[in-house]
Formats: sequence, structure tokens, C-alpha cells
Amino acid sequence: MTLISFVVPAFRVQGYLRECLDSILDQPFTDLEVIGVDDCSPDDSGEIFDEYAARDRRVRPIRLGENVGLGPARNVGLDRAIGEYVWFLDGDDWLAPDCLSEVAERLHATRPDVLLVDHVRTHWNDTATRSAMREVFPEPPGEGTFRLRDRPEAMRLLHTAWNRVVRRQFLLDLGLRFEPGWYEDVPFSYPVLMAADRIGVLDRVCVNYRQRRTGAITRTRGERHFEVFPQWHRVFQLMDRWGPRVDELRPAVFERMIWHYLTVLGNGQRIAPELRPAFFAQITADYARWLPSDGYPTPAGVEGLKHRLVAGGRWRTFSALRTANRARDAARRSARTARRRVAPVARRNARRARDVLLREYYRAELRRPLDPTLAVYAAYWYRGYSCNPAAIYEAARRLAPEIRGVWIVRRDRVDSLPPGVEYVVAGTPSYYRMLARARWLVNNVNYPDFVRKRPGSVHVQTHHGTPVKVMGLDQQRYPIGAGRMDFAGLLRRVDRWDYSITSNGFSTQMWDRAYPAAYTTLEVGYPRNDRLVTATPEEVRRLRAELGIGLAEQVVLYAPTHREHLPTYRPPFDPDRFVEALGPTGRLLMRSHYFHDRDRRPRPSVDRDRVRDVSAHQRVEDLYLVADVLVTDYSSAMFDYAVLDRPIVIYAPDWEAYRLARGVYFDVTAEPPGAVAMTFPDLLDVFSGGGFRSEAATKARQQFRARFCGLDDGHAAERVVRHVFLGEPAPPRTGC
Repeated sequence: MTLISFVVPAFRVQGYLRECLDSILDQPFTDLEVIGVDDCSPDDSGEIFDEYAARDRRVRPIRLGENVGLGPARNVGLDRAIGEYVWFLDGDDWLAPDCLSEVAERLHATRPDVLLVDHVRTHWNDTATRSAMREVFPEPPGEGTFRLRDRPEAMRLLHTAWNRVVRRQFLLDLGLRFEPGWYEDVPFSYPVLMAADRIGVLDRVCVNYRQRRTGAITRTRGERHFEVFPQWHRVFQLMDRWGPRVDELRPAVFERMIWHYLTVLGNGQRIAPELRPAFFAQITADYARWLPSDGYPTPAGVEGLKHRLVAGGRWRTFSALRTANRARDAARRSARTARRRVAPVARRNARRARDVLLREYYRAELRRPLDPTLAVYAAYWYRGYSCNPAAIYEAARRLAPEIRGVWIVRRDRVDSLPPGVEYVVAGTPSYYRMLARARWLVNNVNYPDFVRKRPGSVHVQTHHGTPVKVMGLDQQRYPIGAGRMDFAGLLRRVDRWDYSITSNGFSTQMWDRAYPAAYTTLEVGYPRNDRLVTATPEEVRRLRAELGIGLAEQVVLYAPTHREHLPTYRPPFDPDRFVEALGPTGRLLMRSHYFHDRDRRPRPSVDRDRVRDVSAHQRVEDLYLVADVLVTDYSSAMFDYAVLDRPIVIYAPDWEAYRLARGVYFDVTAEPPGAVAMTFPDLLDVFSGGGFRSEAATKARQQFRARFCGLDDGHAAERVVRHVFLGEPAPPRTGC
């Protein structure tokens, strides 16, 4: 028999689900199965389960025909489980490395009905807070088992399904199921403890309980939080059926109920002010209904006062004390902030007078009406006209000519603009005016921090590649690669987004996790790749001629990414030896990452007969079109180039170091778009021996294209313009 069945329900967790599944499947302990329940999720959660099931027999996906909610979805998984123990893990949480070996050892040694495990709350800013395990058990609980009547303090551990591993037959004999609705953990977690003859505690952090910035019910206001009351009613109704064997637990259970109610009421992110009196009244009603005949241990101090006010139904006094406490806490925070704050006058005096005047001008322009026909575009920190914003701009000129498009560029990049493109130079008064008054702001990176999101304005984040390396908040786990990144500032910028443009489901999943905010995702393909689909043979011949490339020559484009953590790093690559391996008709185009235009150190010239540095070429799409083969490492170039269905070679000489220092979302050496070379001699062999065109390389490319390039049909920019600028409905997503 399988030892542990993991039941993982999924609804709108595509950005986190891979991390959850990897944390289970990558454990050294392997005697497990994963029941993945797609609760009719409107995102790609179901596809992720299918993908993992295709490569790991331990994963068993289930797709529900309608959304039933977390509790019933867990029941479906329980019905399919075959393990001796079942562990309900939410799709946005994940296990600590190597914890399953200790869990399995304890299960084998003590055979508990329920094993409680420890957890940490892991916040979006990569901080973590301990659970109450050490407060509940100041002395280590030991390896033995106990009944709840002997250690009722165990009920003070967080009442969730995912911090307890339950013997499946015990659960089936008990006939306990998850109830529908919110707070479904309550009538499950307490009864399993009350009914268990053997409870164990593993004082080992096993679960990372993700505190999501957006999307969690604990951060959602509304009337559904009143569902906590019927869930607790079920607990006491069950105790009534069980009779005397649980009567001695009533005082402790009652105290937990009132504590929980007050916790929900006290959370301003759950109960809106106008609903609080009614919520408090229901607490008072439940207090009177379920109060044990012999009383219960009332907490001391302020918490005890809250209980007494609830018992007396004294909402006005309760509310007044709450307001006073909140005002006191706010005053303390304000005082601390004031002590830390540098005087604004000192900051302003440190700025140049011109910057102060321009910012004041910007603020004045913010008070003027939005220009309903103005769209502002930028790319790569004002480096010029390129990427997804350029493709959207061109589509908008064709489909919505009434919209005036203006580009922002650096002064040294003005000459790179195509004829007829209206522009302003960054830092000028016109620049500030455009940013203040534009209705649409389109960029493939973030606009500066001073830019304000005005009501009625629309910010479109196009991004500039499908991510291999970790991005956004995920970089917090890789401080070497993140450098001095200001993550709080990043989130303030992300909160301005109205739309996030993604090229495939994988990107959507990763951006959901890396940039948690309330924007709308448009999964429509990458606009910049439209040209790769629509380019004609005549256009390709023209581009080759402009670059001095003959029709019979085999062109290889080498485009490695940069290493933020190693700014001086250059991959081991000898152009002369490489073109020798290509043979007499081979040509090599070398393109450095755009970040390297900050590097003013002279680089060796490689403009020889068959080797050319094309780093300064404005549109990388031109280079993709003329190249017969792409060589790259961890660059998003591989996803774009794959649209052309031409050979790609991954050259990853520092893969292990890069993966550990910078962090990656998937292993490009295990799931490559073609042949893989880990050393320069290997790379030479791939080309001299023809391995880049082998059957295995072609099969890998086809699998890669199916996963990442399905939306790149030449109409991505049109889809963006029609929805964002013209207000037409967004393309529908598949699902329930």
C-alpha cells in the first residue's frame, strides 16, 4: 500500500501549483501519490496536473465538470486516494525540503490516527513567521501519541486540514467529510482530534503556508465570512451526537470558537464596517447557545474583556474600545515612522532645481483632464522603438488611427526611430506632460516610480519575454541575483498595471506568482512575434542582403543572456573556432544582451569576414528572420525563435552556477528546444557533427513549440488593440 496520498485541490493557483507539486515529488521519500483535483479552475491548473501526470506516474489528475469549492474537491480526492494516510495540501502552499522522510519515519514508528506537523507562514515579501507550535507545547511534545482529553492544548494549533496527516481508514470509519463553503476546515480539523485515539506531533516545519498578496479569502471582504458560523455549528452538533465521550472537551472547544469568531471580526480585511454589528450579534447568539453548563476557561486580560463584552452583547462598548486601541497603535506607528523619516525638505534640497521644477510641472499636468486619444509607448527603459510595444503601436495605427501614439526615448536613441514616429525625449517638459495626460501607457518594463496611476488611465505591461530565470518577488529567494532590488517599490509599480500581456500559459502562471496584483491577464501571444509569422520570403531575402549575407550561407545567431550577479561574465566562446566548425558556408552573428549598452568598456571587435557583432541592431526580429540556427543559454530569445520552427541549440556552460545563484523556473537542459551543449567543445561537436538537426533535437523542438508557441499566430497585437483600445471582448479562455 502507498503510505501517503496527497490530495491537492486547485482553483486559480496556476502561479503556485508547480512549486507545490515539485515540493512533493522532489522529496527523497517516494512512497506517495498525488491526487490533483482541478476544481473547474478557469486558469491552467488542470493543464499543469496533466503535464506532471504525463511524466510522473505518481500524479493522478481529476477534472471536475463544475466548481464545487475547496471542501467538496477534497472529498473527491479522498474518494480516489489509496494511501494508508492522506494529506490535504492546498495548491498554493508547498512542503519543506526533505520533510517527508521524517514524516514517514514517525508514521511507521507510532501509527497515529492523526499526525500534527508544524508550519511557517511565508509572506509575499519572503519573510516567514513561526506557527504557535512552541507556544502550545513549550516543552517538546515527544514522539509518543496521546488522546485529546490528555492534551487539549493541541486544539490551539491552527485548525487547518493541511497541518495534519490523517490515517485514511480512521477517516472513513469516522464518516467525516469536508463541508461546502468557506471555513470548511473547522468541522474537519477539530472532530478528527476529538475522535482520535492516537494523536502524534512532529515538531518539524513541514508546510510553507503561503500568505498571498492577492486572491486569498482572508484578504477578501464580504458577507461570505458569515459562513464561519454554520461551520462551527456543525462541530457542536457533531459533539451532541457523540455524547458523553466528548463532553469534557466542550469548554476548550467553546473557547476556540469564540477566539476564532473574534479573530475574523477583528480582521479589517474580512468584515466590512457596516457588517460588524450583525457579525458581533451572531457571536453573542452563539455564545449563549453553546456555552457549556460548567463554564469554560475565560482568557485573561484584554482577550477576557472581549469575551465578557460578547457575553453581554455590548457591541457599542466593544467597538469603542477597538477604535481606541487602533488609534493608539496608529499613533505609535506614526511616531516610529517620523523618527526614521528623512525630512522631505532635505531631500528636495538635494535634488537639482530643474528636476524639482519638472516634477511640479508633472503634478500640475495631473490636474488637467486625460487626453482621450493619447497613447504613450516605451520599451527597455527608453532605449528606442522595439519589442511588444512597437508591434502594438503599429497595429493601433492600422486598426485605431484616431488614437495618437507617442514614443518616449532617450536623447541618444532618437536617431533609431523609424520615420514618421512621433516622440518625446525622456526628461523634457513634453515627457512629463505626456505621462501625466495619456489615457493609455504601454511599456515592456515599468515606468518610473513617480508616475501616478490616474483614474481612467490604462497601463499595459507587455513584458519582454517568456521567463526562464526567476523574476519579481521570486527573486527574493535568490539575493545574489536580485542585488539591491526594492521589492516593495516593485509592487507599487505592479499595482499600476491594468493589463499583463502573456505569450503562453506558462508565462501567465509565473507572472501570477512573481507579480501578485489585481491586473487582468491577456494571454494572447507576444505581439513582437507577429512579424515572425507574417514575414514573407522576399522580406527575409531583403534583410539578408542588407546584412551582407548570401542566400546559400548558413547563419547562426549567438544571443546569450546577461548575468546580473556576474556583470563582467562572458561565456567561454571562441568565434573563430566556432565558424570553423560551421564549415565554409557558415556565418556567425553575435548579439549581446541589451543591458550591455551600459558597459562602456571596449570589447574586442569581431567584425571579420564570417563573424559580425550585431548587438547594435535595433530590431532583434530582423536577426531571427535571417538566422538559420539560434544558439542561446537562458535567454527568452529561444521562445521567440521557436515560432520560426528552426533549430535551436542551448549552450549552458555555467548552468549549475546560474541555476543556484540566479534561480530558474524550469530546467532548459532537461526540457530544451533542441540540442544541448554544456561545454564549448560539446558545442563545436553539435555543429560539426550535425547534431543540431538530429531527430532528437527536432522532436525536442516540436514539444517545446507545442508548450510555448501555440498562441503566436500573427494576430497577437491585433487582439491586444481590439480589447484594450477598442473595447472589444477579450478572447475567451477554455475551461468551465
